[in-house]
Amino acid sequence: MVKEKLIRKRNEKAFTQKDLAEYLNISQTQYSRKEKGEVEISDEEWERISKLLETNVEEIKETDPNKNITNYFENTITSNNGSISGNYYCNVPEFLLESQKEFIEMLKKEIQQKDAEIEILKKRINELKQ
Repeated sequence: MVKEKLIRKRNEKAFTQKDLAEYLNISQTQYSRKEKGEVEISDEEWERISKLLETNVEEIKETDPNKNITNYFENTITSNNGSISGNYYCNVPEFLLESQKEFIEMLKKEIQQKDAEIEILKKRINELKQ
């Protein structure tokens, strides 16, 4: 969930993403991901940001109302609604899935090439034995 209130207040105060990233001692890219809602902003970071922007946390903090899962431990999920045991599923961003699919395809091609090389080498070994 994009942090609209944070972005608005940051722009009002004429700060760039790079300014806030340096203040939080993180990269501009990492800060951008936080504003986009791809990475969670910790309570400590909310406090520090609110001080820099001279506002209170409530004026800039936005949380995703659909986000309940906070911790994973083995096969148990601890959320603000309690613990759930058994199978659970997570939504993985599409860009990560696509990246992994491409990587898997590349690995499959490499395996095919290696298998072909192994077959050629086996034939050469057999020829040399004769």
